[in-house]
Parts: sequence; structure tokens; C-alpha cells
Amino acid sequence: MKLVTYLKEGYEQLALIVDGKLYDTDLLHPDLPNNMGMFLNFWEDVYPIAIAAEKNLKSGMPTSLIGTSFNEVTLMAPVPHPTSCRDGYAFRQHVAAARRNRKVEMIPEFDQYPIFYFTNHNSIQGPGEIVCMPDHFEKLDFELEAAIVICKPGRNVKASEADSYIAGLMIMNDMSARRLQMEEMLLNLGPAKGKDFSTVIGPMLVTLDELEQHETSCKSRHVGKSWNLSMKCSVNGIQVSQGNLADMDWTFAEIIERCSYGVNLFPGDVIGSGTVGTGCFLELNGTGKLTDPNYQEQWLQPGDVVEMEIDGLGKLHNMIVKEDSDFSILNLKKNL
Repeated sequence: MKLVTYLKEGYEQLALIVDGKLYDTDLLHPDLPNNMGMFLNFWEDVYPIAIAAEKNLKSGMPTSLIGTSFNEVTLMAPVPHPTSCRDGYAFRQHVAAARRNRKVEMIPEFDQYPIFYFTNHNSIQGPGEIVCMPDHFEKLDFELEAAIVICKPGRNVKASEADSYIAGLMIMNDMSARRLQMEEMLLNLGPAKGKDFSTVIGPMLVTLDELEQHETSCKSRHVGKSWNLSMKCSVNGIQVSQGNLADMDWTFAEIIERCSYGVNLFPGDVIGSGTVGTGCFLELNGTGKLTDPNYQEQWLQPGDVVEMEIDGLGKLHNMIVKEDSDFSILNLKKNL
């Protein structure tokens, strides 16, 4: 099942996608909520109803409903108001490459436990414009990721049971202002201002039943579902990144296990995978300079179009826009 949130008469509306058409959930069945927050909070009750409604639509059963074209609406983030947002660090290839590019050894703790950080769940957005301040353009970067959303409350969830807490998968772009990030993390705290201005998810939430055909074995000595889904990112129509979700070393199930240790997880909590190998300019620039001293770094600029695509999860389209402001927090640094 594929779920989207779109703007309808100024309000958010939850809809199912069937054959490229959007069908409002509350019109499909009176017991289905019209927004993602309620849908996730009552997941175990409403999910079977939605699956049955989708089956009826696909079977061609007579209906008075007329679907809206996917291309005729303004999409929001499929989960517009997450209760929290964490981002993991699950791809060993990305971590190893980034450390190699900084000329430091691979950190052994990566293979011992999954880690994550909290980002700003109030800066979640979907397809469309990403509005950035002047300081964000000091090495502005994308990060190609996938994300899950939690669909039932949990605490101390074991990895062996954690997949049942996943409502589905989405594309995620963890936007990063690298100069802000690198400066503040010299103080061993963060990331904060380098990350908190925009995290993009979308264009749809794809439930796990839709992805069963793509399931594959996770890495040796790991636990949880894994999916063979190709991932790629293009900037201004030029592909810059490619990977596969099956390359995750730590599974979402294992990340959930760590996230929920001594902590309550709630429906609507979003958790990202972390960056796939080659999935950001920071890594690509570092690798390029290792092999070619004349390599020209690339960073996102105003007007750039970023398109991310993951098999089965759709295509996430954004344009980078500069806010009409000259305010700079970098200029507020105190003199030594």
C-alpha cells in the first residue's frame, strides 16, 4: 500500500495511491482517518480496512469515487508531523570512505552497535522548495537515505520483533550545512545547526506488504528485514550517487532495538538509515580529492534541483532556494 499526504483546500489530506490516482482515505471508508497522524496511532485497527479498500480499487469493483491524478496535487511529507526524528549511521561503506578521506582509521565501534542522533522533527518537509539561509550555503549538501516510521508504541523492543513496529519505508534527504556542522562538532556536541533546518521525506510511505518481493537477507550476524532496492540521486539531471538499501549493515530492526532501550517509541517517530555509500557531496568530494589533486569540490547552490529515487518508493524532487536574508550566525562568532 502506498500512502501520501497532500494539500486539499488548505488542509492536509491522507490518500491511497492506486494506478497513479489518489483516493482520499476518509472517502474510501468511514472508519479511515483523513490524516497520517491518526492513521499511525490506530494502525492495527485501520491498516486492515485500508488494505481491503485498496484491494477493492485494484479489482475494479464499481465505485462512485474518482481518483485525483498524482501530478495534480501539492504533496506534503507523507508523515507531516513526526513525533520525533532520529537518523542512524547504518552503511559501513559510507562511514569507512568518510574516515579514509579524513585519513583516519575505521572506527571499530561501528561494528559493535548502531548509533543515531536526534534531528529537528519540526523541520520535516516533503517535495518542493528547500529554503536555506546564507550560512547553509557554506558547503550545502544532500544525503541519500531511506527512513521508516513507527506504527505502534514500544519500549525495550528486541530486534527480533522490531520489524512489526515499522509502518513502511520512505525516501529521506538529510540536508546538511557542512561548515556549520564541522565547526560546532569540534566541541564534541551535535550535529545541530548543520542539520536542523530541513529534513526531507517522501514522496510516499510504502508499507511493508508492498515490498515483500524485494526482501533479501540482511548482513551476516545481523537481525531484521533487508530490501534489495536501488538508490540514486541526481543534481540538475546529472546522477551523482548510487547505492542499494540492502547495503545497510545495521538493520532498521537493530536500530529500533537501540532507540527503544529504556525509552518509549511512539507512532509517528521517524528513523533514518543514515547515508548510503557515495550518498553525499562530502564523501564524493573527499574521494575525488584523494585521486585527483585538481578535483573541484561540488556543493548545492540556489536553483539546484535534487532528485532522489529508490526502487518502489518513488522519486523525491526538491529545488534549493535562498531565503531573502543576509543574516549570518557565522559572523556572530566572538574574536579570540
